[in-house]
Amino acid sequence: MDIFKLTKELRMNYEQEAYYLPKETGLSLIESTTEDDSRISAKCRDAKVEDLWSLTSFFGYSTQTFVLAVNLLDRFLAMMRVQPKHLSCISLSCLHIAAKVTEEECNLTPTDELIRIGQCRFTVSDLSRMEKIITEKLNFKSKAITALTFLHLYFRITCSHSTDSRKERLNLEKLEAQLKACLCRISFSKAKPSVLALSLVRQEIETIQSEDMLEIAHLIQRHLKIADGELLLWSGRVAQCLSDYASPECSKPNHKRLQWIVSRRTAQNLHSYRSVPELPTIPELGWDESKSEDAMSSGEESLSSSLGSDAEGPFFPLHFRCQKHHQHA
Repeated sequence: MDIFKLTKELRMNYEQEAYYLPKETGLSLIESTTEDDSRISAKCRDAKVEDLWSLTSFFGYSTQTFVLAVNLLDRFLAMMRVQPKHLSCISLSCLHIAAKVTEEECNLTPTDELIRIGQCRFTVSDLSRMEKIITEKLNFKSKAITALTFLHLYFRITCSHSTDSRKERLNLEKLEAQLKACLCRISFSKAKPSVLALSLVRQEIETIQSEDMLEIAHLIQRHLKIADGELLLWSGRVAQCLSDYASPECSKPNHKRLQWIVSRRTAQNLHSYRSVPELPTIPELGWDESKSEDAMSSGEESLSSSLGSDAEGPFFPLHFRCQKHHQHA
């Protein structure tokens, strides 16, 4: 009966996943945007997703929060013409929306703390208004079907079916960390969540060389009628992405990394009140076309050097493990 329920849930999510995909035309426009353009580029988007990864780790948020935040961010960016100066507010708003859906209320970071730790130059009011814009534009209620949805279902189905004594080696934590890595590249936002997740699972199964699990993966593919060519395409891209991240020659993000160097007094005051400088707010209408003074900085420093525990693990990604933040007492 449990297997029947899992299979039914898998099919239902597969039939609905298209409703939560970013518009491919919008993603392609972002990918074609140059660094000198006044619109969001792929490099700019990817750097901001790395920042979201850092913040979710810093605040102890779950993988589900991060993946949902990225899904909201990509869907919004693929729909709206956004200027770089607004990206920080948009991304942090997506994170806050996601956290309110997936995290316990007692674990939610206060909005002012979120802005302060994120080193952003906008107000709580700006963030609240941006959240309202995002939820209305995306018609977001309280759910989204993502690659993580399928990753968890595949994991449960594979472990339930498998008789292989080595099934405990299918590491869900490792799979989640690898999914986060893929989401740091906008190209993977074009993949169907069901296919991206199956590509990750198949690669891990091939790594541990479990014929039993591989057959189960084939059954899942046939059940969802995923074409061999589509799965092969994304499996190759996943393998290349993870190989690149694990390589010592992996090119680092071309932006200044944040160094957490604070005194004891600063650390003690971190949770104390600090006024936010008055800055121009985001206009209600035509905010993406605004040519007024920046409400947010387009040159925000990256937080990617302060990635949390999953970035320091033994499996992924290697170059993030070298970017540990420094503290000075």
